[in-house]
Amino acid sequence: MAASRCFLLLLLLLLSPLLASAGEEEEEAVLAMAARLRRPAAASFREGYTQLFGDSNLALHGDGKRVRISLDERTGAGFASQDAYLHGFFSASIKLPPDYAAGVVVAFYMSNGDVYEKTHDELDFEFLGNIKGREWRVQTNVYGNGSTSVGREERYGLWFDPTEDFHRYAILWSHDWIVFYIDETPIREVQRTKSMGVQFPSKPMSLYATIWDGSSWATSGGRYKVNYKYAPFVAEFSELMLHGCAMDTLTRAPMCTPDIANTHNAVAMSGRQRSAMERFRTKYMTYGYCYDRLRYPTPPSECNVGPEAELFLPTGEARSIDRHGRARRHHRGPADSAF
Repeated sequence: MAASRCFLLLLLLLLSPLLASAGEEEEEAVLAMAARLRRPAAASFREGYTQLFGDSNLALHGDGKRVRISLDERTGAGFASQDAYLHGFFSASIKLPPDYAAGVVVAFYMSNGDVYEKTHDELDFEFLGNIKGREWRVQTNVYGNGSTSVGREERYGLWFDPTEDFHRYAILWSHDWIVFYIDETPIREVQRTKSMGVQFPSKPMSLYATIWDGSSWATSGGRYKVNYKYAPFVAEFSELMLHGCAMDTLTRAPMCTPDIANTHNAVAMSGRQRSAMERFRTKYMTYGYCYDRLRYPTPPSECNVGPEAELFLPTGEARSIDRHGRARRHHRGPADSAF
């Protein structure tokens, strides 16, 4: 059910011109129409992906629809989509390594760094491991045209234990909008602005998933390293979804239907989804680059610093963080659904 409803996010992007002008009853009708549309099945690994590195540290299960990648003393592991895409909806259900995982980084991201070495684009979900008894942290980031000098990181706590079960993480990317989702909740939106210019990702990207040793920075700035006594560290991926505008490998031209190619004409979120995102960010966001005045005395041009800024210190950290590194503004509980 969660995977099926998550796919509605892409359909809602295509239908959102209707939502933008609809009343409550009309909005419910549009949502119902989207629910009746068929969701394409998640692709098996062999249909849509290829192994990047890791040899036996990548293993397929469940008729190739579930992938396990692991980190041990020898190597990490990773895989990538066979095609590059220009816009679309990309998601996976992920279960992270349990127990002590300090220094471990699991990444689910889009990039074109192999094609555009100096002007690459990137959209990241990074999962940062922790010592035993402390929680994994989630980080998102956006780079455009090689703009790595401007880090656009945000970090969040979670309302669930990501090591106990699978949860869905998704990236929606159109001509003018980028939205990150956890399960059915939008957690971050990036809107193309004139001032961003080429720093908004605009070139075809492939989808990647990796696990690797980030001891130098991932946990408490490198204070806690990977302890291979607890290896192997295993991350599991299932329900891998690629629904976007694939590029022809020879002509570099898009191979897609008009409804996907024209997603840039749509509004990214309904009012209901936006409210859900705002509630999530109030409860669980622990760092925002837009509010890091030590790093950026003048916020980057795309930052719309509003009332949310009051929740953060000049360092960009949330004003109230508990010992586990999560925002402590509300009692822990399920995030509000966007539907």
